[in-house]
Amino acid sequence: MKLAASILSADFGRLEEQVREAIAGGCDWVHFDVMDGLFVPQISFGVPIVASLRPRFDQPFDVHLMVKRPESQAEKFIEAGADLVTFHWEATAHPHRLARLIRESGRRAGIAINPGTPVEILTDLLEEVDVVLVMSVDPGYAGQAFLPRSLGRVRRLRRLIENAGLPVEIEVDGGINPTNARSVCEAGADILVAASAIFNPRISPRTAAQQLKVAAYAGAVLGPS
Repeated sequence: MKLAASILSADFGRLEEQVREAIAGGCDWVHFDVMDGLFVPQISFGVPIVASLRPRFDQPFDVHLMVKRPESQAEKFIEAGADLVTFHWEATAHPHRLARLIRESGRRAGIAINPGTPVEILTDLLEEVDVVLVMSVDPGYAGQAFLPRSLGRVRRLRRLIENAGLPVEIEVDGGINPTNARSVCEAGADILVAASAIFNPRISPRTAAQQLKVAAYAGAVLGPS
């Protein structure tokens, strides 16, 4: 089980410090939620944030493009230092082409689906990607409540991947916290993304990450239910 710290909820005045704390607490990846104000209502940040942090960290950089026409942005984030570039199935007319471009650039390719998109729509794409990101909230805002029906979606996706005999990882993003982390891992998730559960004024990122990792690890040990 991997834990990805989404900087969307971090204090940008202390961004490097906060990311270091989250990593010290057990976070494995740094997750970047890139929003364009078109595919989702909010605008977040772009290439300069990824590029400025890249020399400071050895952890994998997980870039989640919540943008229209991600094919116009993917190469810029690859050049900035992304290790995994994930785009939305709903945002491009040519997902196969974009996934191949990312892989041919020497990076891992991920594809994300919104809560209203059936996981089965990815059946013919699984061979082209390394990660499938299941959105467990409607994309665009941090701090939303986890949608319980996401557990069934993760289970169905896990069966699709196992039936295809592919080494595709499942990432879940949205409303992840210590209360639901175990059930998400038990459903079949390999990677949990957390933003406000790690970066918030009530607790240090290090302690929050530790608590989330412990909660998630219990589910990871048990495996898919």
